Amino acid sequence: MTPSETELMLKGYGLTTAEIFYHMPDYTHVLNSYIWQEYDLAPDHPKLFEFVEFWQSKLDGPLHSVRFTHRKMLKSGEWTNQVGEFTLH
Repeated sequence: MTPSETELMLKGYGLTTAEIFYHMPDYTHVLNSYIWQEYDLAPDHPKLFEFVEFWQSKLDGPLHSVRFTHRKMLKSGEWTNQVGEFTLH
C-alpha cells in the first residue's frame, strides 16, 4: 500500500517539481519540455534522480537540462495531534 501525501509529508518529504528539457528524437535541433512532480526527500532527491536515470536509459529524446524546485509543505513542529470535542447548539 502506498502512503498518503500526508504520511509522506510527516516523514519529511516535500513536493519536487522538475522541468525537463530534451531534444526531440526525430528533430534533434528542437527542444521540448516535460513537467514532472513527485514527493521526494531533499537534498538527495532519490526519486528525481531515479526518473532521470530511467529517461536516459529507456527514452529516445536525449536530455538537454533539468531545472527543479523543492518545497516542504509541512515543516517539523507544525503538526500536532489534537484531541477534542466541539459542541454545537
